[in-house]
Amino acid sequence: MISSDREIDTLERIHLSHRPVRQRDLARIIGLSLGMTNAILNRLARKGLLQIRKVNNRNIQYVVSAKGMEEIARRSYGYLKRTIKNVVYYKEAIDRLMAEVTEMGFRRLALIGSSDMDFIVEHLCTKHHLAFDRLPAPPSEARSEGKAFLLYSENARQPNESSQDCASLRALFSTRPPAPERSGSPK
Repeated sequence: MISSDREIDTLERIHLSHRPVRQRDLARIIGLSLGMTNAILNRLARKGLLQIRKVNNRNIQYVVSAKGMEEIARRSYGYLKRTIKNVVYYKEAIDRLMAEVTEMGFRRLALIGSSDMDFIVEHLCTKHHLAFDRLPAPPSEARSEGKAFLLYSENARQPNESSQDCASLRALFSTRPPAPERSGSPK
């Protein structure tokens, strides 16, 4: 198992390269010194994740081994699992907010700013029978008229005043509950 993200990043860069990559180029790409890059390459070779072939006195070729490919795949799978788990958590948090918005009597929701979660917000608006609008900035009319619940994206700045007719995805996502404790039995 690789303990360093720099090591796996180095493996991925070599694997994704369409032509032979030089150690100096790798150092520049991953942002490390030539000496540190050399140490990482040698560690990867010792672990059996990378093969180093000397082409001639000046050129060395780096090839990701089958074991290295498995490590890249394992890391990618782990990242995908964490991402899906987070998306499910975010969907549930947004769903709870939508239920509250509907209970407060709103029939329209405006998402302010661009969001990576806009497809989830739009889907849940449909589920909760809320009309959905995307707005680049807050509307100029007074919010107190209650026309739409304003949901500020994780990329938009929410006004400082506290109000019952707006919320922020950033604030919603920052209140994540602690992970459940693991039981002694395998899943």
